[in-house]
Amino acid sequence: MTSSSRPVPDAMRRSLLLGGSAAVTGLVAFGLRRSLAPFARAASAESFEVTLSDEAWKARLTPDQYAVLRHEATEPPYSSPLEREHRAGTFHCAGCGNALFASSTKFESGTGWPSFYAPLPHAVGESRDTTLGMLRTEVHCARCGGHLGHVFDDGPKPTGLRYCMNGVALTFEAAA
Repeated sequence: MTSSSRPVPDAMRRSLLLGGSAAVTGLVAFGLRRSLAPFARAASAESFEVTLSDEAWKARLTPDQYAVLRHEATEPPYSSPLEREHRAGTFHCAGCGNALFASSTKFESGTGWPSFYAPLPHAVGESRDTTLGMLRTEVHCARCGGHLGHVFDDGPKPTGLRYCMNGVALTFEAAA
């Protein structure tokens, strides 16, 4: 058998498959930052206390915040310093300042995004998200409609939920 016709060992095949999967995941995560604008949920279908024109949102937010909050983009995993935030305090909407999550509900999910098992009462809304060929539950700020992330049913007790949030859509205020 020549070296070009040798069978590929299972370990090498696995490495190639895992490497390819990781590359695709990375490309998707980095590419989603701006590419989801055409799929943006019509947040205007609901009425919100804070409503601004598109131009006003662009002026108020950073480009990354605008892409996530107003056009449902996704920041790259492990890119937010808020994923590593462990102080007592409150996480707020970066768009309007609405208090969203108590730090006591934050947990390490290993996903690369800040995760919480419960929002503050009446802080978030949810809608059905069928983008990217899957059914998910999108989470948005109840005050301004800004896209925050998604909620999944694989979280810890007591709720069993994982609110997987884009850190760029949040700000943090430490407890006094």
